[in-house]
Amino acid sequence: MEAFEGEVVPEIDRFRPDLIMISAGFDGHHGDGIAGLHLTEASYAHMTRRLCELAEKHCGGKIISVLEGGYEGPVFAASVVAHHRALQGRN
Repeated sequence: MEAFEGEVVPEIDRFRPDLIMISAGFDGHHGDGIAGLHLTEASYAHMTRRLCELAEKHCGGKIISVLEGGYEGPVFAASVVAHHRALQGRN
């Protein structure tokens, strides 16, 4: 989360995109283990909310999310739900 807030968010602000596209992969979840990032459903929801805020700020809310990887069924499903709820402003 520190890298996301300290590196990704400032770069988006600097770039000022016309559209934000998310490659929504969930293999960084601590229950998946492939990426070793130890993220949680709350982590994914937070990043999604922040990206939605940045989309509102820079491009009139234009955001696209494309579902990518995640290899452990239950944590993948929970992460997708958290991401989707955050996209809807419900998280």
